[in-house]
Amino acid sequence: MLHLVLVSPEIPQNTGNIARTCAVTGCVLHLVGPLGFTIDDKKLKRAGLDYWHLLDIRHYESLAEYLAAWPEARRWYATTKGGLCYADAEYRDGDHILFGRETAGLPEELLRSDLPHCIRIPQISEARSLNLSNSVAIICYEALRQLSFPGMERFGLLAGESKGD
Repeated sequence: MLHLVLVSPEIPQNTGNIARTCAVTGCVLHLVGPLGFTIDDKKLKRAGLDYWHLLDIRHYESLAEYLAAWPEARRWYATTKGGLCYADAEYRDGDHILFGRETAGLPEELLRSDLPHCIRIPQISEARSLNLSNSVAIICYEALRQLSFPGMERFGLLAGESKGD
């Protein structure tokens, strides 16, 4: 199981989309405050659709509270300042992948504390960054691919087919 950690997310629709990604992949979602919205925000709920009952979501008032709750976790830090391509990281079951605020990213002191685990999605130099929910999905699915998509259905069926066909 992977743990996706949003540190001070600001846009409820992004968090809702990420919640949906967590629900369909079986990842745990950690929301670290302060949040830029209330947890009962209509935009948050709408973006997550009807998958909220599938979601394992955990809340923390601060980054310090989250770090204290998971002192032994192996962490990856998604950042435009990362020196390692996200696809070159070697993910393990139980890893925590942290993502920062849409406008500022993760705190630099946090990144400096573990530079070898700072990962980046390649992009052209003229662009600032991808949308947060897109970034989470890209990195999440690469980590799950490396773990052979644990507990997930890998193949779908067309109408009228059965698994025995």
